[in-house]
Amino acid sequence: MSDIDIIKKIPIFADLEPQELEKVSKIYISRQYKKGQIIFFEGEPGEAVYFVKEGKIKIYKADDEGREYILHIFGPGNIFAETVLFGSDPYPANAEAVEDSVIGLIKNRDLEELLKKNTDIAFKIIKVLSKRLRESQENIKNLVFRDTYDRTACALHKMALEHGIKTSHGIEVEMPITRSELASIVGTSRETVTRMLSEMKRKGIIDMDRQKIIIKNERALMVCVQG
Repeated sequence: MSDIDIIKKIPIFADLEPQELEKVSKIYISRQYKKGQIIFFEGEPGEAVYFVKEGKIKIYKADDEGREYILHIFGPGNIFAETVLFGSDPYPANAEAVEDSVIGLIKNRDLEELLKKNTDIAFKIIKVLSKRLRESQENIKNLVFRDTYDRTACALHKMALEHGIKTSHGIEVEMPITRSELASIVGTSRETVTRMLSEMKRKGIIDMDRQKIIIKNERALMVCVQG
C-alpha cells in the first residue's frame, strides 16, 4: 500500500482529490517505533499530529505511583495527538507503541500552511476533534457514573465496533490489548476485569479464549452499555 493510499484511509483526508492527497504526502514524515518505545511524553511541547500506518499505539496517563490509565488504543488509520493542533499546548498524555509500529506525523506549522489553502481539510479536522471530544466526555462519564461491570461492557462494546467481525457465532473481536491494558481502560485491576469477563461468560453474553472474545448476546451487552 502506497503512502497516499494510507493517507486516504485517515478520516480527515478520505474525501480529498488525488492532487490534494499528493500535497499532503509531501508534508508528512514516517517513523518506526519498537514495541514499548515512547512516541512522546505528557507535558512535552505539542509539535505534530500523528497517525498510525502500522501497529498499535496506546495513549495513557500515569499517576505518581506509576500506575497507568489507558485513555485509548489506536490502530492503522487512526489519528492521535490532534488536541495540539493550531496551538503550542503540551501533549496532554503519553503515547507508546504497543507493538512494532510505523507512524506518520505532520508538523503543526506544515499542516497550518496546508489548511490555509484547503478549507475542506480544515472542516474535516474540526469534525474529528468534535468526535474525539465526545468520546473523552463519554469516558469520563463512564468512570464516574458506572460500576466496574458496566464499564467493562462499554469497553467491549467499543472494541466490537472498532475491531469486531460478525460471524455465525457472534461478533468476534481479536483482542488488540492485554487484560492488564483492558483493566487500565476500565479503571480497575487485572483481577477484577478478569472476574467481570468470567461473569459475562457465565451469563452467556460472551465467550473467550486467550486472543479473542466472541460477543454472543449483543442485546444483553447493550443493556449494560445503555444502563
